[in-house]
Amino acid sequence: MTTETEALTIDELAARAGVTVRTVRFYGTKGLLPPPVLGPRRVGRYGREHLARLELIEELQSRGMTLAAIERYLAQLPPDLSVRDLAVQRAVVASWAPNTVETVSRAELERRAGRALGEEELKRLAAMDVVERIGEPGGELFKVDAGLLRLGVELLDVPLSHESVLAARAVLTEHSRAAARELSRLLRDAVADKDPHDRRSLSARMHPLVVQALLTTFQRSLKEELREWLDEDG
Repeated sequence: MTTETEALTIDELAARAGVTVRTVRFYGTKGLLPPPVLGPRRVGRYGREHLARLELIEELQSRGMTLAAIERYLAQLPPDLSVRDLAVQRAVVASWAPNTVETVSRAELERRAGRALGEEELKRLAAMDVVERIGEPGGELFKVDAGLLRLGVELLDVPLSHESVLAARAVLTEHSRAAARELSRLLRDAVADKDPHDRRSLSARMHPLVVQALLTTFQRSLKEELREWLDEDG
């Protein structure tokens, strides 16, 4: 495993991932995190791949997976996944968050976000339908979509204009709904002559397969589009 352009100490890696040094060492002893590259004075240095894998592990754990289940999940992944591929894996895991909306205080919202949130950041999260203020400033409460909070917070740091982020969200929403309608119609027609029990059983079996197919197809298509765009610029 290479470190690409970053060389982080274990303290820096833990701080970037929002975990303790003890957690990093624990994952290392369990084989979940590859060993660091030894630098001068045999000081371990960690790269971007270590950070991406650590974030994936934390995402899996936040979804309630046991350590044994996380080990099995990681063991099924190719050993040479890039930082981008690891980020995609994490995004897929995060996408299975339950559709839950909770009411929390500002202090609790910031605790879950892992950072302080200014008024401008709160406005951006509200525009992305991640939070909704339901109280007066100073003692306010917020409705929070728990499944979207982490994604929304990360988008705050993306170097794109707020308008671009919202436009991208609109494109994804429009086309994903259209694809869902067409696929639902196709599957409904395919099982129209089956009894209700068989239809429900088939639906339960097909749902994860259709989602996986959509994610895989979209990921490959996006890679191709980005490759063409970068080739044109080069």
